[in-house]
Amino acid sequence: MEQPGTLTPERGGGRGLDALVAVADRLGPLLGLVVVTTFFALTAKTFLTWPNGLNIGVQTAVFAILAVGETFVLISAGVDLSVGATAALSGVVAATMLATGSDPAAAALAALAAAAGIGLLNGLVSAYGRIAPFIVTLGTMLIGRGLALHISGDRNVNYTCESFKTWFGGAFLNVTDTSTPVPTEVPLIRVPIIIMVAAAAIGHIVLTRTRLGRYTFAIGSNAEAARLSGVDVRKYQTAIFVLSGLLAGLAGLVLSTRISGGSPTTADGYELSAIAAAVIGGTSLMGGQGSIGGTVIGALLIGVVANGLDMRGALPYWQKIATGSIIVLAVFLDRLRRQRRG
Repeated sequence: MEQPGTLTPERGGGRGLDALVAVADRLGPLLGLVVVTTFFALTAKTFLTWPNGLNIGVQTAVFAILAVGETFVLISAGVDLSVGATAALSGVVAATMLATGSDPAAAALAALAAAAGIGLLNGLVSAYGRIAPFIVTLGTMLIGRGLALHISGDRNVNYTCESFKTWFGGAFLNVTDTSTPVPTEVPLIRVPIIIMVAAAAIGHIVLTRTRLGRYTFAIGSNAEAARLSGVDVRKYQTAIFVLSGLLAGLAGLVLSTRISGGSPTTADGYELSAIAAAVIGGTSLMGGQGSIGGTVIGALLIGVVANGLDMRGALPYWQKIATGSIIVLAVFLDRLRRQRRG
């Protein structure tokens, strides 16, 4: 007979495996980022340079900001397929106003309002209309693209407002880069990276320290139990989608500075990268679990892979294959996590 306090080999092994799964959940994305970064650092000469680090940060910033909003939606057991189209609409609205001489602050606010409107529509229809978010956001994805095409006249809209470019895409504190044969001046930091970090920090605080964050987890874990506990589930679901829309609008403003204008076709497929970043970082597709820190690491992993392949001269289709493979792997790992916990 087993003595009190004795740990049998079966139990010990089970607990050891549980601990290993817990460590993998917590550190797996970070370890993956370290491995991928090390590989490209050893195989691409200029990968570990400050200018390339800035490039990775700027390239990652857009879908990382999208992924912060997507994390809230996924934790609440929803999904937002409209974030890429919302970003494009935001950029087009801002660019159209700037091209006609509007104040840059007014253009930015109008763009964010349009993005929040898409988020509000998503929330109202899915929460109060009781329609699956997948279907609703698939529809608003098409609506957003259509509106962007209509507003822009099915063309790219360019602007020359330098202050707007500085607000959402500028650079600060130039330093001398001596890693190149001819020393050149490079920025120490770029505004898109600052915006990404700020969005992630604020998102983390909201998710972990506010009522909206607590209710996001509660709704994703068991919406009916949350409702019976007195939570106005539909109101908070709507607020979550509005937040996702606002962040998509902000990402669209950042993206517009990279092309000095708005394009109705930009950010195509970014919704998949945002979802992949969140899931790679530990957010469950079934809701109730996730973190902003993990999402940012997931976004950086995708950004590093894309940049590293580009530096190694990989053809564009290999980048798509790599991103698609990461998405499939992320979904597979999420399923394994749920099976283990279930």
